[in-house]
Amino acid sequence: MLPTFIFCLLFSLCISSSYGEKCAKYNFATNQVFSSCSDLPYLNLFLHWNYNQSAKTVELAYRHTGLSSSRWIAWAINRTGQGVIGAQALVAFKKSDGTMRAYTASVDSYQTQLLQGDLSFPVSDLIATYTKNEIIIFATIKVDNLSFTMNHVWQGGPLSGDFPAMHLTSGPNVLSMGILDLLSGTISGALNYETKNKNIHGVMNVVSWGIMMPTGTVFGRYLKVFPSADPAWFYPRATCQTSAYIIGVAGWATGLQLGNQSPGVQYTSHRTIGIIIFCLGTLQVSALLLRPEKGNRYRFYWNIYHHFVGYSIIVLSILNILKGFKILNPEEKWKRAYLGILIGVAIVAATLEVCTWCVVLKKMKKSGSTQKMQNGANGTNSYN
Repeated sequence: MLPTFIFCLLFSLCISSSYGEKCAKYNFATNQVFSSCSDLPYLNLFLHWNYNQSAKTVELAYRHTGLSSSRWIAWAINRTGQGVIGAQALVAFKKSDGTMRAYTASVDSYQTQLLQGDLSFPVSDLIATYTKNEIIIFATIKVDNLSFTMNHVWQGGPLSGDFPAMHLTSGPNVLSMGILDLLSGTISGALNYETKNKNIHGVMNVVSWGIMMPTGTVFGRYLKVFPSADPAWFYPRATCQTSAYIIGVAGWATGLQLGNQSPGVQYTSHRTIGIIIFCLGTLQVSALLLRPEKGNRYRFYWNIYHHFVGYSIIVLSILNILKGFKILNPEEKWKRAYLGILIGVAIVAATLEVCTWCVVLKKMKKSGSTQKMQNGANGTNSYN
């Protein structure tokens, strides 16, 4: 249990810190280098920038990955507040003729069509590119009359012909704002409440369904064949799997809450499998209350059900955790760490499987020899 706790703690701390590092690994096709970057916490957007304090300029690149060509993106500075109204934006999208359009626009109402217009600060070198389902806006802004900390807003939405249409008014689209600190190179919204909840959801499910549950199964399957371990084998297994179920239910509930808060994000298969795992786990725990006593004629059928449901939970949990890694997208080392733990559990299980069969075959051989001796003795007595 101690290694699991340590892994949980380290995973929780380090996965949170990894969010500010992913954008730094990105290589621009133009070989441009930016000294600061941040993974924005909503809408799969990234901001890169160079701040020249003496010249009072900011050279920036604003990226949106994983989207179709029929989408627009925008990044804006709001000098009067933290919301959308009053924001002054850089906007870009791919037109129907295949060319890119990049321009500036002020946001004066929630129903804005992002019409082209001048901003209160100079903007130069404004261009946009579209390659491999990614739009990038490049620009240089002059910040003579701006503070080095500024409210900023990022957004994206569909196109209506060659014009931006209204974006979603719920979920991540209404939360995409923060404070940009040009000097420290940080954004206050880079690891916010929802992002932390995603991390907590991932950690709890990895540790519970993905590690503790199969570990408890190993305890139950392989320790009970040793006479000296009976009935002590039951307690570590019950403790491990009961704890896994409790932590897993908490992780499942956190996932449902995240899904309800982000209706614009589709995790259909991940959520569906999660619900199935929860139902099977609850059924498994409830069935323990109805377990027949040893010797009962229904115990054999109960064991078949118990093993089938248990192994189904483990297989579905591993599958869904891998899906969760793809959604949460932490650093690759955490996925490798989890797979390494699984491989370790599998090696232990394979080793114990061999030991178990050795014990079972030895018992069968001994039992067969005893029976043969008894039969021989009975035969001799009968002959005499």
